[in-house]
Amino acid sequence: MALREILLWPDERLSTRCTEVDEITPDLRTLVSDMFDTMYAAPGRGLAGPQVGAMLRLFVMDATWKEGEKTPFVAINPEITARSEDTCEMDEGCLSIPEITAPVTRPVRITLAWTDLDGVRHSRPMDGAEARIIQHEFDHLDGLVHFDRLDAKTRARLEEAYA
Repeated sequence: MALREILLWPDERLSTRCTEVDEITPDLRTLVSDMFDTMYAAPGRGLAGPQVGAMLRLFVMDATWKEGEKTPFVAINPEITARSEDTCEMDEGCLSIPEITAPVTRPVRITLAWTDLDGVRHSRPMDGAEARIIQHEFDHLDGLVHFDRLDAKTRARLEEAYA
């Protein structure tokens, strides 16, 4: 496996909507494996395709590994099919915007539909850290970073701190 370079904002690829994965190939499996290695080495909890220059609708995540047991998860062509009305604001970090956390409000629960590496389509409700990470990574697939979820004043302050 190999570590991939993590793109840093404001790289234009981080503001570009990704294309769907057409088929699961050996190259895609290598990409996913490399993304896990890169995420764990960073060390992060999630990593989306565009963050490593792969403009595909896929992300990897592991919500629990920093507390002990690894629970690697890959979502290919994910869709958020439901969002709870109740929300929570939390500080989010991003591997593409190092050392800057931003207060982002997101739904507490979602339902995610995705395809796994075996080509099987799944759907299940997610909450807690999983729901938060999924929504953050899903934003990357649509060309958004956590700065895009902020009011203008907060965004300007954090962009200035990042520069």
